[in-house]
Amino acid sequence: MNNADVQKFKHLLETHRDGLVASQQAAQQSTEPVQLDQASVGRVSRIDALQSQSMAVETTRLRQQQLRKISTALALIESGDYGYCSVCDNDIDPRRLEVDPASSMCVTCASKQE
Repeated sequence: MNNADVQKFKHLLETHRDGLVASQQAAQQSTEPVQLDQASVGRVSRIDALQSQSMAVETTRLRQQQLRKISTALALIESGDYGYCSVCDNDIDPRRLEVDPASSMCVTCASKQE
């Protein structure tokens, strides 16, 4: 993979990271404890609020997981090891990196892990 390709993927990763950080900051209030006035809110509304909070917590967890993958990929770019499978050390197909620039495994190794 040439330097221009690596820089393109670095830009994609940084853009995606910035978007995730912004959405995480915007969603911060969704994961705060549910405060409901028990006298004025019905049972269905309480359940709905708790379900919404649970979904927000899971979304935050997935977002943090993606941020860790992006951080790892950016570190690999800095060390010159980006684009190589973490399992077999073969090149990761650039088409796979186009779909997910944070991919750390080639298609063959990823399919074996699933």
